[in-house]
Amino acid sequence: MKIVPRDVPPRSAWALEQAGVHPLLAQLYAARGVRGADELDDGLARLLPPSSLLGASAAAALLADAIRLDRRICIVADYDCDGATACAVGVRGLRLLGARQVSYIVPDRVIDGYGLTAPISQRVKDSGADLLITVDNGIASFEGVATARRLGLQVLVTDHHLPASSAGAIRLPEADVIVNPNQPDCGFESKSLAGVGVMFYVLLALRAELRLRGEFAARAEPKLDGLLPLVALGTVSDVVRLDANNRRLVAQGLKRVRALAMPAGMRCLFEVAGRRAEAATTFDFGFALGPRINAAGRLSDMTLGIECLLSDDAARAGELAGMLDAINRERREIEGGMRDQALAIAESMCQDEQAPPPAICIFDPGFHEGVVGIVASRIKDKLHRPTFVFAASSAPGHEHELKGSGRSIAGFHLRDALDLLAKRQPDVLLRFGGHAMAAGCTITSENFAAFERGLRLIAQEQLDQATLTRRIETDGPLLAHYRRVELVDVLHKEVWGQGFAAPTFSEELEVLSQRLVGEKHLALKLRHQGQAVDGIWFGHTDPLPARVKLAFRLDADAWNGVRRVRFLIEAAELSF
Repeated sequence: MKIVPRDVPPRSAWALEQAGVHPLLAQLYAARGVRGADELDDGLARLLPPSSLLGASAAAALLADAIRLDRRICIVADYDCDGATACAVGVRGLRLLGARQVSYIVPDRVIDGYGLTAPISQRVKDSGADLLITVDNGIASFEGVATARRLGLQVLVTDHHLPASSAGAIRLPEADVIVNPNQPDCGFESKSLAGVGVMFYVLLALRAELRLRGEFAARAEPKLDGLLPLVALGTVSDVVRLDANNRRLVAQGLKRVRALAMPAGMRCLFEVAGRRAEAATTFDFGFALGPRINAAGRLSDMTLGIECLLSDDAARAGELAGMLDAINRERREIEGGMRDQALAIAESMCQDEQAPPPAICIFDPGFHEGVVGIVASRIKDKLHRPTFVFAASSAPGHEHELKGSGRSIAGFHLRDALDLLAKRQPDVLLRFGGHAMAAGCTITSENFAAFERGLRLIAQEQLDQATLTRRIETDGPLLAHYRRVELVDVLHKEVWGQGFAAPTFSEELEVLSQRLVGEKHLALKLRHQGQAVDGIWFGHTDPLPARVKLAFRLDADAWNGVRRVRFLIEAAELSF
């Protein structure tokens, strides 16, 4: 473990301070690549224009025609939070803009697998739909799109995943229209747009198209900003990079959530999670609401999550939120057992205190396929290695298959690694897809060993010792006069997340006392620049030396009605 301070470009920090930005925030923003105060303008007018998103205008024309002809539209969703919010945004937005017949189908993780498949296209056709829209999927659904077109359906693919390639050439499905910032020739600057963000942009383009057609001459132009809480939730939950455009989308969503201007289902999810919507943060999206929606897709039916986000009836939304909360508790129990078992298997690979192998692949017949991704993430975080966790498929007729979910570390592009493995060993992978940091694949059970060997070899070729050493970037020492509750509140209100990390400070501190609380957390009393400060290291039980370099985030807790600053410990680098 190496704790490394971020570089702070002095000119950027100075320019931000001169523009009136708080000195600490100026330092934090400059270290994250912000060069001027204009980049911090989160106004809707600063969003990238929909016209720059390839396919958005064509999608708008297609949808405007469908609305004019009163065609039946069916959205094919995905079973994670990004897919669920994208579906809810699509249904709500299309209805706002005049579509009278909008329905949706969400695949079952176990039975249907991922994306638009041929059987799902048939289900859409059987439902009586005329136009099929994918959200957060479809860019690699060649057979599903071809089947839909053959059945006479129009197909609009909205996705953000990387397209497939064959023999070095990008391959796209033959849909009527494709909207994806990562498709070839798309000049949209934000390649990190989430699936829900893509759908929101399509709606912006559709509204502009309807405006040009004079559709709002006799009625008020619908406002789409009420969809931004859902856009923010899906964007943060999908852990896409929070570039300037995504930060604006999230900031706008947060403002409305804090003003309690959000769908009833979101408000109920805050309640069951025990979080205050008035003080909502990106942490609430990523660690409170998002997991509860994701749990439905992992263990049950994502229809529950989508219906919760679509419901405008508080009682019904509360009932659905309660069901999602119960499913999430079950998910945590399953995950806990799998995590401990998987970690024991992974640690057994580290013989005689040797470092873990360059890539880790784990399978157990008792694993639940719905939570393999979460477990892979936990193992990756613990051992700092690209990790795949597999479970036996429970889909009828596919019992001989293993479904794997992988998580990676910086410097190792997971989907590209799978693509290379497929080229070297064409018979190993049945299906695969994903991003740099997260990917999924399906193999036969007899090919697990071949997959493990192949991935380890690729990791060994591409990863050096520096990359395999876990590094945590921090914002350096915290000045004593910044250790104030009101400044903690200021920091919490900002938009932090993937690619725009929450502030983490580091310095050598004296450990005055330490004790275990709840049998799995280390409570600390630290001396920080001459004053005693409380600290807590969640999920850590090993004692610390009397002096140690710590990485920590700022938090505030209350005792007897008094709020005090405390340090949330993230990592320790022992001093020698």
